[in-house]
Amino acid sequence: MAHQTTRKRVVLASGVFDLLHLGHVRFLEDAKKAGGKQAKLFVIIAKDSTVEKTKGKKPIMSEDQRLSLVESLKVVDKAILGYEGLDIGEVIEKIKPDVIALGYDQEEMERNIKEYLEKHGIGMSVVRISKFGENSLDSSTKIKQEIIDKLAKNNGSAR
Repeated sequence: MAHQTTRKRVVLASGVFDLLHLGHVRFLEDAKKAGGKQAKLFVIIAKDSTVEKTKGKKPIMSEDQRLSLVESLKVVDKAILGYEGLDIGEVIEKIKPDVIALGYDQEEMERNIKEYLEKHGIGMSVVRISKFGENSLDSSTKIKQEIIDKLAKNNGSAR
């Protein structure tokens, strides 16, 4: 039986990953599955400055902490910090993914990526990963609100 060496498919995912939670983990697991058996998962972590520009506020956790946490997940093969002002074309050229996995809420990014791929004649699949369940703590925003609510409740009962 001849031994065949085939390059493992590379899946690219990205995000802020502030207050890492189960929704993030499921997103990354599903992203990796989108590449098929034995795919490699590369994850780009948004820099603090990028998050501040896009969301109007800095993340709770620093970019280095967010990078270390995502890197430590067994589903992730490689995690890197994003680059200041790096456009999607440069990311695609640098990483050369086979699949780009996007979150359920990344419609605008999906449009931008598909436009770029079409314009440059690049045949690459772009997949949107559906939302993980309807858990009450499936987003960093919900986690922050839960903390605020519990603190308010505890402070109210302490009077």
